Amino acid sequence: MTKRILAFGRLKPHHLEQLRTHFHVDYFDHLESADDPAFREALSEAHGLLGASLPVTSELLDDAPHLEAISSISVGVDNYPVDELTRRNILLCHTPDVLTETTADTGFLLIMASARRAVELANMVKQGQWTSSIGEPHFGTDVHGKTLGMIGFGRIGQAIARRGALGFGMQVLYTHASPKPALEAELGATHCEFDALLEQSDFVCVNVPLTTETTGLIDADVLKRMKSSAILINIARGKVVDEEALIEALSSGEIHAAGLDVFAQEPLPGDSPFTRMDNVVTLPHIGSATHETREAMAQRAVDNVIAALEGQQPPSPYNDVTPRG
Repeated sequence: MTKRILAFGRLKPHHLEQLRTHFHVDYFDHLESADDPAFREALSEAHGLLGASLPVTSELLDDAPHLEAISSISVGVDNYPVDELTRRNILLCHTPDVLTETTADTGFLLIMASARRAVELANMVKQGQWTSSIGEPHFGTDVHGKTLGMIGFGRIGQAIARRGALGFGMQVLYTHASPKPALEAELGATHCEFDALLEQSDFVCVNVPLTTETTGLIDADVLKRMKSSAILINIARGKVVDEEALIEALSSGEIHAAGLDVFAQEPLPGDSPFTRMDNVVTLPHIGSATHETREAMAQRAVDNVIAALEGQQPPSPYNDVTPRG
């Protein structure tokens, strides 16, 4: 029997061709909703599901009685009920490593752009408002030599810290992670308590995964404990930050600025206060969005699902399920 894969999203022809040499493939390049009748029909026969940004629910899984593996084109797995997948003996795969450096580039871009007011001042030039020499009202703040606080210190957080410590001479603090002696030796980093990081950091960079425990982690109380000159960077997930509290903190001067690549609602509504704030750099969730990295992510996802459905260990499994083959 030829197994069936249900794929959706932006895959290149060569990815589809690779899948078709192994399986029957049903492909939806512009899936509007998981309620699409044709998608549901294909799901009912699928052994593998490959794609990204589709929230997987218990009801959806009930309609997929043959499903053996899900291969997500992402590193984050907050769209998936991991415990339930494990109970159902469905292997979940993701795409870590291949996006680490690119996403870290985005994180450091937000640090630089927020500190030096790059977007605000570039817009001033484009709008014809640069009419005299730049003075103190347009000055930014230095990045080199400052203190970088990392909330979460996984692959991406470590890569950002390397850029800061080795490239910009920054002192690195980290929390919400186990102690990492080798990195402390390499970077001069310090493992510390959450409160100490908030009190000492000039840049507070959020890198934790979205879980029940981290939802709303950066709330009004946390923002109050940061320096008034501090800049908050979020490249994790939007819901890790209480956005109403952040808007208030930025408006009142409780903190200096923010650089945000992720939001609680995406796309960010055009009437969001963030869009009107000069001290906020907003990006449309571009963390891993380069041609090279998105190609690598898609290829890893393809390799994952092929291995899983052929009974082999995939390159990047997430949960503890043995491939059925």
